[in-house]
Amino acid sequence: AIHGRSTGRGTGVIDTIHLVEVARATPAVAESGALSKSEFATVKKWFADYATWMSTSKNGMEERDAKNNHGTCWLMQVAAFARLTDNRELLAYSADRYRKVIVPGQIEPDGNLPLEIRRTKPYGYCLFNLEALATLCQIVSGTGDNLWNFTTADGRGIRQGVDYMYPFIKDKTRWKLPPDVMYFEYWPMRQAALLFAGVAFDRVDY
Repeated sequence: AIHGRSTGRGTGVIDTIHLVEVARATPAVAESGALSKSEFATVKKWFADYATWMSTSKNGMEERDAKNNHGTCWLMQVAAFARLTDNRELLAYSADRYRKVIVPGQIEPDGNLPLEIRRTKPYGYCLFNLEALATLCQIVSGTGDNLWNFTTADGRGIRQGVDYMYPFIKDKTRWKLPPDVMYFEYWPMRQAALLFAGVAFDRVDY
């Protein structure tokens, strides 16, 4: 929302990406005994309701249909919340949308992310979207539907995306474009995409 201008827009849904960490951690917290069964059920109900809102509201569907990292982050959230709440239908939808919409629309055969490359902060946004893509693959693949090994007929997939960015993560001076207009000095960090992909593809260098 923007005070005095908007009571809410689809783009704001990306601000709840941090709840993915909550959704992933809550079962461990519950298993430790720090949450009662009723408390755990209440948390799951909240996430189930939020996932429904994301999937059915005007703002939620607007964000779902975003072409760049916003669409990725919508799907990452929905997958995480569906896994927490045992929503197999929504998990299957997440995998299907990843294969049919996200990968073909966002990853080139050489692995670059053109919708992020064209922005004024391409380096940071490429890393950010790669984090969301890898986290989505990690969440869904943990249910038995392996997204890590998916590639389109013309060779697009998460493996290509990580391979493309890896040299620039290892040595930022190799980045081919001008520095991002903001925050360039703060990237890269300890990129989770490298950890997840390193395990998935048995890449010790990652």
